[in-house]
Amino acid sequence: MKRIVPGLLIAGLWLLLLLIGTAPMFNLIIFVIVSIGADEYVRMAHTSFVSPVDRYFLDAVIAIPVAAACLLPAQHVLLPALLLSFALSICYFLYRYRLLEDCFSIMSRIVMGVFYVGVLGAHLILLRTLPDGTSWILIATAITASSDSGAYFVGKRFGSKKLCPNISPNKTVEGAIGGLVCAVIVSIVFAMIFLPSCNYGRLIAVTIVLTCFGIAGDLTESIIKRGTGTKDSGRCLAGHGGILDRVDSLLFVAPVLYYFLIYSVV
Repeated sequence: MKRIVPGLLIAGLWLLLLLIGTAPMFNLIIFVIVSIGADEYVRMAHTSFVSPVDRYFLDAVIAIPVAAACLLPAQHVLLPALLLSFALSICYFLYRYRLLEDCFSIMSRIVMGVFYVGVLGAHLILLRTLPDGTSWILIATAITASSDSGAYFVGKRFGSKKLCPNISPNKTVEGAIGGLVCAVIVSIVFAMIFLPSCNYGRLIAVTIVLTCFGIAGDLTESIIKRGTGTKDSGRCLAGHGGILDRVDSLLFVAPVLYYFLIYSVV
């Protein structure tokens, strides 16, 4: 119950945002979500802050690509925003080098965070600007959520062969297959409601690809948490950990779907 009620509340608020929220409201909420995710990431990646200001500065550096996409939602803003984030992070480590142990390791983690949280998160803003972008975000969310739930229940009941035992011991091949089947079924149902004119053959193919990327996103966060000795990315979502624990799959799925759509794959 501690997980179900907050989960339903989060899902309901997300659905309301996508169905009745304006573009500025959506951009603001995504910026807030990514900023919180950036803070979670920084706290996992960098535990030897010289001052509290360091943490907030690095949060802002990681969130720059999302801020840029909010101000000018176009693909071409991502590279300049990425270069600005990279330059500012390098300036920080040049300034703090003398006071930090293993500076290169921390710097590598922060630069990774710029890509992982900032650049990938910015694609949620870009995705909404496309024709039927809101509907596609709903479908992408449904794919990641149903894949995760399907993998959990099928894996718990039938799982025996480990998928990536060194990264996530609880994930199984059977669970991944069950999650994939659930994702295909749910994506078709959501498409029938929100995008009835789409090509269902292409939708199924894209759903399979997106589900695989969603699993990769989940495993990537597991690598980050193992590498930083962290159980959950945060505690802001009661019973669900942190923001990154909830959006790790969607961060990988959104850019892939965005480029599929602009190149008319679906």
